[in-house]
Amino acid sequence: MSGFSPEWLDLREPADHRARDSVLAQQMAAHFAARAHVSVVDLGCGSGSNLRGTAQFLPDHQSWLLVDYDAQLLTWARERLVDWADDSRSEGDLLRLRKDHKHIDVSFAEADLTRELTQVLTPAPDLVTAAALFDLVSEPWLELFTAVLSAAGLPLYTVLSYDGRQEWQPVHPQDGPVLRAFNSHQQWDKGFGPATGPRASAVLAGLLAARGYAVHTATSPWLLGPDDSGLQRELATGIAAAALETKDVAQEEAADWLAARREPGHATIGHSDIFATPQPY
Repeated sequence: MSGFSPEWLDLREPADHRARDSVLAQQMAAHFAARAHVSVVDLGCGSGSNLRGTAQFLPDHQSWLLVDYDAQLLTWARERLVDWADDSRSEGDLLRLRKDHKHIDVSFAEADLTRELTQVLTPAPDLVTAAALFDLVSEPWLELFTAVLSAAGLPLYTVLSYDGRQEWQPVHPQDGPVLRAFNSHQQWDKGFGPATGPRASAVLAGLLAARGYAVHTATSPWLLGPDDSGLQRELATGIAAAALETKDVAQEEAADWLAARREPGHATIGHSDIFATPQPY
């Protein structure tokens, strides 16, 4: 799976970080509070935004493996992490970062998660995490993922799975048709088979619970205003293009909706977070 540009990922990062549910993040932090060190695998890491959003909640010494299919994004992630850190140095492929009081070692792996999931989770880390990933994958892949996760007894912290809800202001007559078409498109194959799309969090939570996990969920919507006009424009452009591909919305209707959405306004885009831990027998 690829197709997410560094520019898009940078544009959405501030909204992503604002949207995370703070209570769930603190719950995850409490789970690891007694640890001096934690190892993390970040699936579908993109530009490394999830590390930048999560590291503050974890112990002062951390080791991360960032995994992505796109070699360009892995290169960009390294560069963005160097810019973000207070101090950095490279030791071969290993990147050593210092941010505030955190010491973070980062490794990078180019991998196809449709074939190499078990490999990237071996040896087992202390935590598996992902951001804006699971709405792109299929239900059979989620079944495989939760089986691998459960077999190794690994906790999961995932944020920002799209949940199908959108509210735009001011309202537009085509809001409903465009949203329905877009949500249908979100269930097309994104590289893992037919995607779970807006059902992702519910499906994932159910699979984890069936394997004996304690599953905690929270909403994490983007709350966008005029200061996010650049993100709103790019988001609306992508939504309109996806809606058109389904042929459920006429070109004139999509164009009219997109023209309205290019003007500064407000939008709520629904997402959800999950923190899940295996329970002792």
